[in-house]
Amino acid sequence: MKKITGSLPFKLLLGVILGIIAGQVAGEGLMNIVVTFKYILNQVIVFCVPLIIIGFIAPSITRLGNNASKMLGVAVTIAYVSSLGAALFSMFAGYGLIPHLSIVADVEGLKELPDIVFKLDIPQIMSVMSALVFSMLLGIAATWTKAKVITEVLEEFQKIVLEVVTRVVIPILPIFIALTFCALSYEGTITKQLPVFLQVVIIVMIGHYIWLALLYAIGGAYSGKNPMSVLGNYGPAYITAVGTMSSAATLAVALRCAKKSEPALRDDMVDFGIPLFANIHLCGSVLTEVFFVMTVSKILYGTLPSLGTMILFCALLGVFAIGAPGVPGGTVMASLGLITGVLGFDETGTALMLTIFALQDSFGTACNVTGDGALTMILTGFAERHGIKKQKIESGL
Repeated sequence: MKKITGSLPFKLLLGVILGIIAGQVAGEGLMNIVVTFKYILNQVIVFCVPLIIIGFIAPSITRLGNNASKMLGVAVTIAYVSSLGAALFSMFAGYGLIPHLSIVADVEGLKELPDIVFKLDIPQIMSVMSALVFSMLLGIAATWTKAKVITEVLEEFQKIVLEVVTRVVIPILPIFIALTFCALSYEGTITKQLPVFLQVVIIVMIGHYIWLALLYAIGGAYSGKNPMSVLGNYGPAYITAVGTMSSAATLAVALRCAKKSEPALRDDMVDFGIPLFANIHLCGSVLTEVFFVMTVSKILYGTLPSLGTMILFCALLGVFAIGAPGVPGGTVMASLGLITGVLGFDETGTALMLTIFALQDSFGTACNVTGDGALTMILTGFAERHGIKKQKIESGL
């Protein structure tokens, strides 16, 4: 998993470069092949989306239910609130900043792509929203009834879906990206819009630091501890996350950094909170995705999504962030269904999202990992305020 996740951005970048070069020299005959294969690969990816939703959200709910406790409920709540807050913060920033970016809306002079030679339609087993509701009801009901067999089946199904993602979706992504950028380069779109993405990446990174500052300020105020006594120890974890692009790979370093922060972070809350938040707290990834989908929408479709649509997207994205830990490619892979179902993105928009998200995923992961320290500070404050004695607690994840 670590090896695949780590090499994915390089493969995507190579696909982008090769696609752009090919699009500049391709003729109509080659583009007939490109648009046809792009359509087929998109059908495969879209078919896998409901499987990913069911395979990760339902088992995650049963896992949380089997370890239900007051502290677990608090941890999941603050993780969701942090992700939702980051999403809404990014949304309002998008409405304020994106209209002022130098996005070229004029599409005159662009070449038209040739028609698809043949269409191989692969319908989904169910719609995205159906998969989401089914996953939530199945997971909750399995917890209510203590259905051990179904719980074990869901765990096995998650492993199966993970293999499908690892062995099917991930390998075809660079090819799909290369074909998409070949089409964009052939049209002439990419040469006009590439500078915008560079601006957006910088804006998003600044947003990460603002959100981390807010989280630590809230954590310090609630717990009565000095937030810098925690944040000051998180340098090694941040650097490790940038290098590995994996919360799981960074977990050992993050635990060591958090252990150094006592008494600001209680030892038992570190043992419980850090491993749990590494799986369910994805504020940096969520912040990044929201701003990126708004940018892509403006570039490809000429308008930003409506406020109501974006609020719905943000609310559901927070659920996906909690319910889909460990998916290669980050939150955007798990939330493809929201991008296509709620926002209405086509295969070109999906490919752009996958590419620009993966190319900067290291900084989003670093924000996620560093933010875990602030949430653990809140857990420490909650435990002390409610007289919860220090004990050895394990997340079970």
